[in-house]
Amino acid sequence: MSWTLITNDDGITAPGLHALAAAAVAAGQRVVVAAPSAQASGAGTSITTSQRDGRVPVERHELPGLEGVPAYGVGAQPAFISFAAIRGWFPEPPSLVLSGINEGANLGHAILHSGTVGAALTAGRLGVRALAVSLDCDDTPPDVRPGWDVAAALVPEVVQLLEGTPAGTVLTLNVPDRPADELGETRVAPLATQGRLHTTVVNHDDGNLGVRLVGPDGTAQPGTDVALLAEGHPTLTALRWVTENPDLPLADLLAKHPAQR
Repeated sequence: MSWTLITNDDGITAPGLHALAAAAVAAGQRVVVAAPSAQASGAGTSITTSQRDGRVPVERHELPGLEGVPAYGVGAQPAFISFAAIRGWFPEPPSLVLSGINEGANLGHAILHSGTVGAALTAGRLGVRALAVSLDCDDTPPDVRPGWDVAAALVPEVVQLLEGTPAGTVLTLNVPDRPADELGETRVAPLATQGRLHTTVVNHDDGNLGVRLVGPDGTAQPGTDVALLAEGHPTLTALRWVTENPDLPLADLLAKHPAQR
């Protein structure tokens, strides 16, 4: 029987994870939730784990509003959780991996570093269809609940779209944090060269390093995920795993290298 893995990088207690799982259950999917025991943002496709006596810690959880849904907090990064679920943790692998709903958008080529996207890409590499979902709530006031349910409501339609794609297809969905009646239509969007926020490294006087987020700078490339999301459109992008670069004449360069003569 087919089933769906729900994971994320914000951790097992994250409300976005619970909203995504609830939406999958409401859509009739057989769901297992497995997410990092602690915050794992920025993990990318790392499969780092914490281990005790050579074992990765796994703890059962009861999630609010999801009674009866198996849920696990795992001492590992989200990409490892996808890997484990597909490669032997369960009697059969999932037929679909849903990752999110991430607290904050994942945009531009900077998604390389996202643990939410990393879990989906890892599933795709192993031949399982996957969807990463992110909510653009970085600027939502702390006393306002982000629109998890609005983002989750878009997921069933995208999952139906995924069902008609080749095995291993990976999509990423970004949703503006707006009421449902204020959302634009979902648009297919190429990745911007950079995400909306840029990370810079700061040198401190004591020799240590700091990290600072900068932006937005108002120069979003028209038609990209960054620009369309700012205009109020949910954005959908198809991702591809790491591949060779056929445009670089590497064989010719190697042949001209002195060491090859």
